[in-house]
Amino acid sequence: MIAVKFCGLRRLEDIGYVNRCRPDYAGFILANGFRRTISTELAGELISALEPGIKPVGVFVNQPVAQVSGTAQKLGLYAVQLHGDEGEEYVEKLREIFPGEVWKAVRAKAPGDIETADRLPCDKLVIDSFSTTAVGGTGKRINTDIVAMAKISKPFFIAGGITPENVCEIVNSVHLFGADVSSGIETDGVKDLNKMSTVIGIIRKEIYK
Repeated sequence: MIAVKFCGLRRLEDIGYVNRCRPDYAGFILANGFRRTISTELAGELISALEPGIKPVGVFVNQPVAQVSGTAQKLGLYAVQLHGDEGEEYVEKLREIFPGEVWKAVRAKAPGDIETADRLPCDKLVIDSFSTTAVGGTGKRINTDIVAMAKISKPFFIAGGITPENVCEIVNSVHLFGADVSSGIETDGVKDLNKMSTVIGIIRKEIYK
């Protein structure tokens, strides 16, 4: 079954929606300077409200290894998602001190970008749409043709512009581990229960009332 991650959660209302829809993973932006960034303190409050079985994931961008590991362990994160320019040495150092999973996001402009990331010592990849202006959360749709052409050995998520209207087409276009959705389940910049329910219902062939 395809895993589902809802990312960019910022409010207790979002957690209520997540608990109702039951994705596999809940994502929190813990890097500074992004629209969906939240504080460590708020992340702790939101994570404590998650229903058991929904795994929390923290998104970090080019932050010091010790800071990432410390924050991740304080919050009890299941996984750390690296969304910047972190390379092999960085990932290896993080794995030495953080016991959870390490995921590497890659903004895929060509198949080679994905294959380079696939060689890193991480557990999973998050393949996002390419943008020259942002590291993620743009809402720009992923080019799945690029993903299909790449040789990938690791489990991977597809991210980038997934919406209720295109989720079926996207998840059926490549042999992915999971779908990572953020802007596509928002209305006017906040999470939308109807869109969240629709996306996860399509992926899991269930209807959430």
